[in-house]
Amino acid sequence: MINKQKIPEDGTLLPLMEEFYTIQGEGYNTGKAAYFIRLGGCDVGCHWCDVKESWDASLHPLTPTQTIINNANQYPGKAVVVTGGEPLIYNLEYLTAGLKANNIQTFIETSGAYPLSGQWDWVCLSPKKFKAPRLDVLPLANELKVIVFNKSDFIWAEEHAKMVGPNCKLYLQPEWSKSAEVIPLIIDYVMNNPRWEISLQTHKYLNIP
Repeated sequence: MINKQKIPEDGTLLPLMEEFYTIQGEGYNTGKAAYFIRLGGCDVGCHWCDVKESWDASLHPLTPTQTIINNANQYPGKAVVVTGGEPLIYNLEYLTAGLKANNIQTFIETSGAYPLSGQWDWVCLSPKKFKAPRLDVLPLANELKVIVFNKSDFIWAEEHAKMVGPNCKLYLQPEWSKSAEVIPLIIDYVMNNPRWEISLQTHKYLNIP
């Protein structure tokens, strides 16, 4: 659910679900210390989403973006991951400008269903069948991360790999609840299609946020 009625369009207030300092657990930046900013609000509606409590933006307090920036700047790891929900529902220019003013790298994880706003060092695009990514976002991805829930997702992955740039990193990641079933399929697929790599949710194995 998206509730944007009281959210200013300049991005100076954002519905903050949670923020925490941890280790990036998946994709290209796995293993890096990073400050996570999770914004509330999503209408993509993945049935296997593990943060469904993020969907309703009205449940999460509107927080001054400058406060979020100040909080991120307290930690030694100078990288921020903005995720959700679907963070691109909101204007993220103010947030990223403030982070960059503090020499903090900016990473985003998005479905690509909304226009890209903000200044990003790394764009992780994870397209979803429930609400397809915008054609103008696909070429901007540094990383294409496709969640594999069943065999048809390999076709979905290849379709979107054709639409990203030539230097975009390609990842296949097992949906956590189906890991035992799909990991062997992913291993076989990557061995036969080596331009793809495997992403795992290592933070879940490490028991960290």
